[in-house]
Amino acid sequence: MRLGLALGYWGSGVPDGLPELVAEAEDLGYESIWTAEAYGSDAFTPLAWLGSRTRSMRLGTSIVQLSARTPAATAMAAMTMDHLSGGRMVLGIGASGPQVVEGWYGQPYPRPLARTREYVEILRRTFAREVVTFSGDHYQVPHPGGTGLGKPLRSTLHPVRPTIPILLAAEGPKNVAMAAEIADGWIPLFYSPYDDAHYRASLAEGFGRREGGRPDDFEVPCMVTVELDDDVEAAADRVRPHLALYIGGMGARGVNFHYEVFARMGFEEECARIQDHYLAGRKDEAVRAVPLSLVEKVALVGPRAKVADELAAWDDSLVTTLLVSGSSPETLRTMAELVG
Repeated sequence: MRLGLALGYWGSGVPDGLPELVAEAEDLGYESIWTAEAYGSDAFTPLAWLGSRTRSMRLGTSIVQLSARTPAATAMAAMTMDHLSGGRMVLGIGASGPQVVEGWYGQPYPRPLARTREYVEILRRTFAREVVTFSGDHYQVPHPGGTGLGKPLRSTLHPVRPTIPILLAAEGPKNVAMAAEIADGWIPLFYSPYDDAHYRASLAEGFGRREGGRPDDFEVPCMVTVELDDDVEAAADRVRPHLALYIGGMGARGVNFHYEVFARMGFEEECARIQDHYLAGRKDEAVRAVPLSLVEKVALVGPRAKVADELAAWDDSLVTTLLVSGSSPETLRTMAELVG
């Protein structure tokens, strides 16, 4: 299992010490850095800025959102990054949820699986420097209306590689299966090495539909929050607000994919309680309602010895790269010692 650094997206501004943190990670042997976007900072700009300070780390997006850009625009950005980095780009993409897609990007959300499948096909044709034409239910290239003057084009940029790895973010069973079928990897969110039988089944289903079965280089990078502290509850307290936000507030009642992930782990009653508090504006109560047992399913919290013991489960899991999140230089060094 390799180590990567998950930088996520920014809050109110640029976090302090990012270049130094990335430099520390590379010196410690972390093989990749990963940025994200929601409805604030974008993924590509910080990745280019920070990536310019690296020598060998792969540069990944976890994730860029489909609805934020046309397939051609995403392909252009990824190919440009691949040139700037000498072939180190890894493109992680995802459909996000209806609140962000329709509320922020002003795009329709229905049928995300079909949209994703079409999007990936256009990306691959663009990376291969084909003359791109596509007639799908969600994307048409060239546009069939307008002036009528649109014509099929190929990228003027010659690719560094025949293709750029495309990884799909997915939480639900059908999405996970599709990642195994059409992508070069799967990016889970809130994955638990203790409750992954349904993921294994979904991946097997997808690989069964794929010509040649599972590729040897199929990868599963997974963001895992690490909080080191002799006091386990104090460490968990630094994770609880994030989990409460995603379980309670990142989605509507009945349409929250993160809620469903934890419900499948057996925390349905706890999730309902967290969501009730959060949607009623009682965010502090929602945070307090996150039990330690839930935190420990998806995060590494507590003293060094406890984290070292729990790493065995991650090492035996589906995860190929542990993306360390919530990191200080001290945490990066400790994880490099424990995993290396």
